[in-house]
Amino acid sequence: MLAEILFALLLAFLFSVIAYPVFIRHVKKLQFGQQIREEGPARHALKSGTPTMGGVVIIVSALVAALFTVGLAKPFLVTLPVILGCGLLGFVDDYLKIVRKQSLGLKARSKLFGMLVIAAVFMLLLSLADLYDPSVQLPFLNLTINLGFIYPLFVLFLITGFSNSVNLTDGVDGLAAGTSALALAAFAYIGYRAGVPSIAVFCAALIGSCLGFLIFNRYPARLFMGDSGSLALGGILAAIAVITAAELYLLIIGAVFVLEALSVTMQVASFQLTGKRVFLMSPLHHHFELKGWSEWRVATMFWLAGFIFALTGIWQYNLMSAAL
Repeated sequence: MLAEILFALLLAFLFSVIAYPVFIRHVKKLQFGQQIREEGPARHALKSGTPTMGGVVIIVSALVAALFTVGLAKPFLVTLPVILGCGLLGFVDDYLKIVRKQSLGLKARSKLFGMLVIAAVFMLLLSLADLYDPSVQLPFLNLTINLGFIYPLFVLFLITGFSNSVNLTDGVDGLAAGTSALALAAFAYIGYRAGVPSIAVFCAALIGSCLGFLIFNRYPARLFMGDSGSLALGGILAAIAVITAAELYLLIIGAVFVLEALSVTMQVASFQLTGKRVFLMSPLHHHFELKGWSEWRVATMFWLAGFIFALTGIWQYNLMSAAL
């Protein structure tokens, strides 16, 4: 199994490293360049026009490596509608922003409807594959509760919440890809321990894809993943957490994403209620940028935090597994 995990990681990495130069040239010819928000840090204006939609190669390289390694294993196949569906939503969002010049991309209600469809298909496939389990483990408490009829809504919340949280995190070169790779490494371990080898292999393939992308996305970035990558990575993290029965461990392992989303919520709520801001700018990584941190420092410190959160999640998972 360890050999298959390493093989999937290396195959996805090599595939992406070979594909990205071709992809970047093609995207440049099509003039698919990133539009930079005016309200973002001023120095980000220099990034305008940087090729984007790199998430397409992240998805394709990971799926090629996983299919080649685990074939049509049920747990892996059940997750496909999530990564493909979220990736498609992100691609449409990117397309509307870049090609159609619609600054906001997809409307919020359209995204929510898309997420609802994705979650419904995912839940249906879970049931058909006999993988549906509404029981949820509570980290730190060594308890398990059955959510019953609420569970589908909980899964929808996870998929929607994490796809958007990773999307919010994707604002500094290398940040989203690096933190996603760390979270996926934790779930590769959990998938292996939970007896779901195809998911462990899929996580490894996704890690390889993210590492290949980082070669071109590290500061100064030559390519951005776009919403096609960030929505897909967030959605698949949620789906993997469900498949491995580690739903709430995702809140620990992916705490960087949770904090990024909370910073936006706190900023908006505070400004609307009091007229004052909690942070210099949200999401959280922009706050540190405005305090004078370089993009590289922000990325590496957030990676370190992601590493600590991943280890904490694994630690709690091991404690819970030992208690059961």
